[in-house]
Amino acid sequence: MEIFGIPLQAFMGQLLLGLVNGAFYALLSLGLAVIFGLLGIVNFAHGALYMLGAFAAWILLDKFGLNYWYALVLAPLAVGVLGVLIERLFLRHLYKLDPLYGLLLTFGLALITEGIFRELFGASGQNYEVPELLSGATNLGFMVLPNYRAWVVLVSLVVCLGTWFLIERTRLGAYLRAGTENAALVQTFGVNVPVMVMCTYGAGAALAGLAGVLAAPIIQVNPLMGSNLIIVVFAVVVIGGMGSILGSVVTGLALGLVEGLTRVFYPEASNIVVFVIMVLVLMVKPNGLFGKEA
Repeated sequence: MEIFGIPLQAFMGQLLLGLVNGAFYALLSLGLAVIFGLLGIVNFAHGALYMLGAFAAWILLDKFGLNYWYALVLAPLAVGVLGVLIERLFLRHLYKLDPLYGLLLTFGLALITEGIFRELFGASGQNYEVPELLSGATNLGFMVLPNYRAWVVLVSLVVCLGTWFLIERTRLGAYLRAGTENAALVQTFGVNVPVMVMCTYGAGAALAGLAGVLAAPIIQVNPLMGSNLIIVVFAVVVIGGMGSILGSVVTGLALGLVEGLTRVFYPEASNIVVFVIMVLVLMVKPNGLFGKEA
């Protein structure tokens, strides 16, 4: 069976690859949207935090013998703690300044982190094996579905939807949103706004770390893996609408599928299709598809 002259298995395989990429776009853009939407920080260090999550998983296995399932918990926690330190040491001094200062600071932190890891581990990648429980593939008849890639999509969807529900539908999320608008008023209700802000940045960093752990068995763990992805993720956030949680999730998944289809029909354009869509969206709706009007 063929679709537009392309064998069904090849077509579905590219769609799956696009969906997996979309899952990473969604998870990473979710962390960016949380940090920007609630703190107003354009976090260029997000790609470096993603890379740190992958390296944390590799180090836990290589140096301490702790497998993927331990890394899935410990690595995001470690990256989240690092995010808390970054917020306390640097970012908290910039909230009342122009957002450009936060962008430049996080960009500098990303460059420093990548430079340190290139010095320690070199530019070549480190292999990280797929956990035994998720190895192999399932034959669906019309395609062969790699188990680990299906796991990545499932985890990303659960985490993204859970984060959206937490921020948009719970009292804690209401406090978070209100704290960024009027911190003094929220503090009158007994809420420690600085701690809440600190934990928000830490949670956004942990989401990047989780994406890094999920990516480690699929791509080689290397110091440049974050910088290779972060520009595309920023484009996803802009298309969805800066600060829009739901927009980041939906747009990330959709653009991953579009990218996968582009590889089937016009492979030469697959690396630029996201940016072409970004330009078209900004021409029609400058605040993004899900962004609020200024």
